[in-house]
Amino acid sequence: MRLSRRGLILGGSALLAGCSSAASTVQLAGAAPASLPVVPVPTVTPQTVSVARATGPAIDPHGIVRKDLMERAQAALDTHGHKISKRDRMYLVDFKKFSGEDRFYEVDLEGGWVTAYRTSHGRGSDPAHSGFAQRFSNQMDSHMSSIGAYATAGASWGSQQGPNVLLDGLEYSNNRARERAIIIHGADYADPAFLAREGKLGRSYGCFSVSHADLAPLRERMGEGRLLFAMA
Repeated sequence: MRLSRRGLILGGSALLAGCSSAASTVQLAGAAPASLPVVPVPTVTPQTVSVARATGPAIDPHGIVRKDLMERAQAALDTHGHKISKRDRMYLVDFKKFSGEDRFYEVDLEGGWVTAYRTSHGRGSDPAHSGFAQRFSNQMDSHMSSIGAYATAGASWGSQQGPNVLLDGLEYSNNRARERAIIIHGADYADPAFLAREGKLGRSYGCFSVSHADLAPLRERMGEGRLLFAMA
């Protein structure tokens, strides 16, 4: 949000009014009227005092999100502007990070803050179950995660996964997301208890699985028409 401050207008009327009673004429009997010196009244030209506009809060001032991911996501906001109708916040996924780490980010584009969550990647992206996604695909039945820009398509409910958030892929690398049923949903294998027991999250079929506790606020806030950008 850009903050602006109105310019201050300096006028001469207040100055003139304040000086109108400062001098008075004293006349002695039989004396010629004294002539007061004529003091020119300065002309005050109204002028605007301009104030530099604030540029708004810095996005991610603590550097939680890696720089190239943030830059690519901000560029995607412009590239896919016709599909991204909401610009108050966006969602980023850093598939370069280990699955046990926070790597799903909600970025407040107005306040600048970042909230981090955990998310799973597809089993096809990590066949050895190392905790790191190594391959990505947009193909049916690949069970791999897909990278690129998505638009959130609103809260939904599925018979298998229950409450979820739908996604529309916007690039050649993920434009079959609806066909592949790539969504954001809660999963036991993304819960803290699973992580504590296994040391990493379980794998999805390509969905962005999160803990059941995290799904509730995400599902409410992601809504429809916001950017999700995933990158390795």
